Amino acid sequence: MKTVKALFGRNELIIETGKMAKQASGACLVKCGGTAILATVVGAKEAEADADYFPLLVDYRERTYAAGKIPGGFFKREGKPSEREILTSRLIDRPIRPLFPDDFLNEVQVMVTVLSVDGENNPDVLAVIGASAALSISPVPFEGPVGAVRIGRVAGAFVVNPTYAELQESELDLVLVGTKEKVVMIESGAHEVPEQVLLEAIELGHKELQPSVAVQLELAKECGRAKMEVKKKEIPGDIIRKVEEGCRGRFSQLQSLAKEEREEATEKLLAEVLSKFDSAAPDFNEALIKGIFAEVEKKEVRDMIVNKKVRPDGRAFTDLRNITCEISVLSRTHGSALFTRGQTQSLAVATLGTSADEQMIDALEGEMFKRFMLHYNFPPFSVGEIGPNRGPGRREIGHGALAERALSGVMPSEEEFPYTVRLVSDILESNGSSSMATVCGGTLALMDAGVPLKAPVAGIALGLVTDGDRWEILTDIAGIEDHLGDMDFKVAGTQNGVTALQLDIKIKGITMEMIRKALSQGHEARMRILDIMKRVIESPRAELSKYAPRITILQINPDKIKDVIGPGGKVIKKLIEETGVKIDIEDDGRVFVASADAEAAEVALSKIRAITEEAQVGKLYTAKVRKIMNFGAFCEILPGTDGLVHVSEIRDGFVKRVEDFLKVGDIVKVKVMSIDAEGKINLSMKRAKESGEGGEDDSKGQNPQD
Repeated sequence: MKTVKALFGRNELIIETGKMAKQASGACLVKCGGTAILATVVGAKEAEADADYFPLLVDYRERTYAAGKIPGGFFKREGKPSEREILTSRLIDRPIRPLFPDDFLNEVQVMVTVLSVDGENNPDVLAVIGASAALSISPVPFEGPVGAVRIGRVAGAFVVNPTYAELQESELDLVLVGTKEKVVMIESGAHEVPEQVLLEAIELGHKELQPSVAVQLELAKECGRAKMEVKKKEIPGDIIRKVEEGCRGRFSQLQSLAKEEREEATEKLLAEVLSKFDSAAPDFNEALIKGIFAEVEKKEVRDMIVNKKVRPDGRAFTDLRNITCEISVLSRTHGSALFTRGQTQSLAVATLGTSADEQMIDALEGEMFKRFMLHYNFPPFSVGEIGPNRGPGRREIGHGALAERALSGVMPSEEEFPYTVRLVSDILESNGSSSMATVCGGTLALMDAGVPLKAPVAGIALGLVTDGDRWEILTDIAGIEDHLGDMDFKVAGTQNGVTALQLDIKIKGITMEMIRKALSQGHEARMRILDIMKRVIESPRAELSKYAPRITILQINPDKIKDVIGPGGKVIKKLIEETGVKIDIEDDGRVFVASADAEAAEVALSKIRAITEEAQVGKLYTAKVRKIMNFGAFCEILPGTDGLVHVSEIRDGFVKRVEDFLKVGDIVKVKVMSIDAEGKINLSMKRAKESGEGGEDDSKGQNPQD
C-alpha cells in the first residue's frame, strides 16, 4: 500500500493505492476533505485482430450511500446513469483520450465510483485525477499524468477548488485539466466574464493543478508497473507509395466542393485507388488501404492549411461562413428560430411553462430544481445518414449541456420572469459546430418568446492545425477541419464577456499562446455574429405569444395555503376545473396562476383572493349570521373567517335578547373594530350604520393593539 499527499487549494489531496480493487490493472482511492472516489483501470493484454480504432470506455457512477441516502423509485437501487454522471464521464474521457499512443488499440475501461461526499468538495475534479493516477501506475501505456482543478471567482477574487456554496456566489466555474507543461482540456461556465479574466483563471488553474501532477509522478515512481509494449503496425512501403501516387494532389482539388459533393468525389477517388490493387491477392487488405488513404487526405489538407495558408473551402483563417437567421418560423410555438451557418442548421424552439414544469434533480448533495432546460437532438438525417433513434446519447447530452451553460448566465431570475423555460434545438443539418449554432438559434428563439434575457449570446467554434512548431487557429471550423484538425475550441458569450468555454484536443496539449489567440479570434467572430442576429431581433419581444401562459403571482398568508388547497385538494381542483387555469402554490405563500386566457386567470385570482382575504380593522363587510349566543352573534365576514358582534354592538341602547334582533342566516353590515393577538375579530353593527351604507373604510377605526 502506498499513500501520497499534497496541498490542493485549501485542502489536502490524498491518493492511495494497494488497498482496494487489487485485481484491476490500476486502482487509486482519491480523497479531499470528506469526499472520496475510487478510480480503476483495466486494459486488455492484446488488441483485437481487426481493431482499427482505440476502444476506450469511461464510466463515472455515484453511489447514493456516499451521501447517506437510499435511492428513490421502485427498485431502490442505482439505475442507468444520470445526466450528471454522463457529463462527468465525458469530463474524464476528453482529457485522457489524446494521451494514449496512436498505435495502441487495446481495449481499456476506466471506472470511477463516488464512495463518499461531504457536501463541500465536488468529486468530478477528483475523478479526473483518480483516472489519471490509476492509468499512470497501470501497465496501460499512458502519456500522462494529468492534473485537474476548479477555479471560481467570488467578489472579484479567484477561488481555487470552491465549495458548492461558493459556486453559488461565483461568476465563474472553470475546470482545467493539464499536464506539467500544457493545457489538455477546459470546461467553463461564466456570467459574462471578460476574456482577460478568463485567461488569468486559466493561467492560475494550470499553476494550481501542478501539485496533483507531482503526487501522481511520485506514486508512479514508487509503485507503477511496467508498461505494455505498443506494437506498431508494419505497413509495406509499396502499398503506401501506391496509395500516395493515386491520391497525390487530388485532395486539394476536392476541398472547395460542398460537403456532399466532396464526400461523393472522395468515395470515387477511394474506389479508383482500390482498383489499382488486386483484390484477389492473398495479401489484399482493404481496411489497411482505406486507413492509408485517410492518412494521406489528412496530411494533404493539413499541409494546405499550415504551409500554403489555404483552408479547404477557400476562406481566410478568420472568415465566417454565410449566416442566416429567421424567427417565428413556427406559428403555434411560444418562440422559434432557424439559425444557419454554412451547412450547419439549428431549429430552436422555446416553450414557457409554470413552476410545476420545473425539473427535479435528486443529486448527492440534495434535491434541486431547474427552471431552464436545453435539450439538443442530432438526428442521423442531419448528416445524410440512416440510423436508429434511441433517444439522446452521450454526445447529445454533452452538447446540450454546453449550450445550456452558455445561456444560463443571461436568463432572468424567477422574480423577473416566473416561468419555467424549455429550449429544444433540433439539428437539421450539420457540418461543424452544431452546439454553437444551438446557442445562437436558442438566443433568437428565447427573445422571440419574450424571455427578458440580460443580453443576446452567440457561440463560435475554432480549430487548430499544427505542424511541428508551426500552427494556425481557424475561426468557424467546418466538419472536415474539425475531423482532420487538432482542436475544438468552443466559446460563447455576449458583447460584455464569455458565458461558456469548452476545449477538446487531439494532441498532447496546447500552450497559453494558442489559447490567447483562440480567445481573441473568438471574440472578434462573436461580435460579428451578434451584429447579424440583432438585425433580425434586437431585444426580447415585449409581449408573449398568445399561446403562451400568462403567469400572475399572488402573495397570500402561508397559513391560508390549506384553505386554497382544501381537504384532499378539493378546493384547488374545483378552481382549476371551473376556470381552466394552472395553479401552483409555493410554501412561502406565492400563488402562481397561469393561463393563456386573461379573463379566466382573473376569475381564478378573484376566487383565491376571496378565499384568502384577511379581515382589516376599520373595514365594512357584508356578513352572514352563523351562530347566536347569549352574549352576541358570530358572523362570517369572509369565507372561513368569523367575528363576534357583542350584544352591546348590535344597536344603540340596551339589548336584552340577541334573538330579538338577529337570527341565523341574516345578512348584516358589520365593521371590524379590533383583532386581538390570538386573531379573534370584534365586530360592530351599530358602528357600521354610523359609517353609512357605502362600505367606505373608516380610517379612524380602532387599532388592533387598542
